[in-house]
Amino acid sequence: MFIAIRIYNELLARLQTITDERGDVPGWVLVSVMTAGLVTAIWLVADDQLTSVLNRSLSSISTP
Repeated sequence: MFIAIRIYNELLARLQTITDERGDVPGWVLVSVMTAGLVTAIWLVADDQLTSVLNRSLSSISTP
């Protein structure tokens, strides 16, 4: 009987720990927004260069 109560209390404590852990949601949102901003900024600055690199790489693959 006492072992069952001890196991129940242990499981309850672990379940409480799992439900209390929310994580760092604002941090992940900030990282996601900053990454999107960096990609957009790089894209705006280097659009022509990236397009030419892609075109050259595709043409080198298609023509031996």
